Order: sequence, then C-alpha cells, then structure tokens
Amino acid sequence: MYFHHPGPPRYFVGYGQHPPKVQWPNGRLVAVNIVVCYEEGSEYSVLDGDSYCDGWGEYPLSAPAGIRDLGTETHFEYGSRVGIWRIARILDRYGVQATISATAEALARNREFTAYLRESGHEVLGHGLRWTEQWTLTREEEQDRLHRAVALFSDLLGVRPIGWNSRSYPSVNTRELLMEEGGFLYDSDPCNDDIPYFVPTPQGRLLIVPYSKTLNDSRYLISPGYVTPEDFVQNVASYLDFLVRECTEDQCGRMMTIALHARWTGQPNRASALEGILRTVQSRPEAMFMRRNDIARYWMSRYPVGTKEVVAENGIQEGPPA
Repeated sequence: MYFHHPGPPRYFVGYGQHPPKVQWPNGRLVAVNIVVCYEEGSEYSVLDGDSYCDGWGEYPLSAPAGIRDLGTETHFEYGSRVGIWRIARILDRYGVQATISATAEALARNREFTAYLRESGHEVLGHGLRWTEQWTLTREEEQDRLHRAVALFSDLLGVRPIGWNSRSYPSVNTRELLMEEGGFLYDSDPCNDDIPYFVPTPQGRLLIVPYSKTLNDSRYLISPGYVTPEDFVQNVASYLDFLVRECTEDQCGRMMTIALHARWTGQPNRASALEGILRTVQSRPEAMFMRRNDIARYWMSRYPVGTKEVVAENGIQEGPPA
C-alpha cells in the first residue's frame, strides 16, 4: 500500500522481458556515454552565503559551520585550474565527444573553459544553477533557480541545455518544473534502466535517458571501491563485455554511462584510467561513444510517437512498450 505523496509515480515493470530491439547507429550494440561532472566553484561555500562549506570527498574532514574551509576550496580549484583541462586534452586526443554535466555558476567562474566548450562539440547537460540539492528548496525557489540556470547557460554558451541531471537526486517537483519550462528534451535523474524510455506527465510525455552511478569515479572515495586506476578500467571492461554478450544474444541495444569529476579524475594517476577506458571502448567494434543529446534524439527518431506507457490505476507501474 502506498500513502499519497507528491512527485512522480514509481515504475517497477518497464520493458520487462521484451525490451525494444533497437540498435544504435551503424549497427552498434552499446552506446557509451562519458559524463564529466563540472561543479567547481558552485559548491556550498560561506563565501557564497551558505552556512557551511562542502566537503572535498577524499577525507571525512570539514571546517565547522560558518568557517571558510581553505583546504577544500583549493581541492575544488584543482578541478577547475588543472583537472578539467587534463580531461579535455585526453578526450580531444582520442576524438571523443562527451557530455559535460555542469552547473551554470561553475561555467560562469571559468570563462576560458566555457569558451572551449563553445567550440569543442561536447554537450552541456544542465546540472543546476549551483551544485546544491533541489530537494532543499521550495517549489518556487527551485523554479526560479531553474530559469536562472537556463538563462545563464544560454548567455555563456550561446545555446541552452536540453537535458537535466540534479545533484544526488531531484525533488518531487523537478520533473514537473522541467516540463513547465518547456525547453528540455530529456531528463537524466532516474537510474532505473539501461535504455531510454518515456514517462507521462500532466504536460505531456518526457523522455528519460537514464543515468547510472555504477561506473563512477566517486568509487575512489568509498570502500570497497577503486584502489587503483586499473580497477576503474577493469570494471568498465567487465561491464562492456557483459553488455556486448547480452546484446548479441537478444539483439537489443543498451547504453552505459561512465561518470567522472574534474577534481578527481583530473588527478594524473586517475586520468590514466580515462585513457584506459577510452582505449577499451574504442577496441570494441560493437560499441560507440555518443553524447546524451545524441542518444535522446536517436531514440526519438526511432519512436517518433513514443513507446506505449500503460500506467496502472494505482499509479506505480508502467507496462511494456507497444
């Protein structure tokens, strides 16, 4: 039994036993998306009026509330000064276009990187006005920050983001606010599938391009997790090997998300993992790199009227596609 709470329903069924037999462009079986999270300068900080400073993540140390954490500030600055450029050079060297999940304020504070993005071919995924949690805001505050973020992205980049991904997880209002804003093609907050799907909303259907935290460099910070860069590379290789076998058997394409952070993977030893990951994927003819906006547009071209959403009367299940 479910008690009434605001927000989207839960979907337990999805595609079930019979996912659509989609293949990606050129007959590829696995669409691999590199997501580079760029948040530096937009984290919680007493300099920006917050009551406390964000933690670095590497060690469980932080300054008391109301005190500037000068050490953590510089760890974030490493990501914007050095790490993001190291990642950018590697991606350029391997000819891979990625999805840059960025906050608008982080881009505003590094105009040189913003200028690079305008020419790079990388997609920018909306990651908030600042790197703060949506669920701490009222609906009106979240709506205001969403509109301010879109305006700032548009001013900085010349184009607006067409996808969205919240810090940690969205609020109960986020999906509805994305639809009301009117310019978003897809949402990447859910982590509940290996391929895109549509959900019904009061404003019309919305495409979900699922995210994943499985292949994420945050695993350097937890135990058990990645001890060496080779751990990350091997985890990606195992993931991809299994997907290729599975896709070959059922002829149903899948997608995989690999998420990185400028302040973590931008460190030299961990940057070597990114090189290994790119070589691993490029060695497999069954796989290809795609940006999330490419995945979204390709999916919508295959299903121009959408997959069939059948929502149960209790609002918690979705039936298989037509």
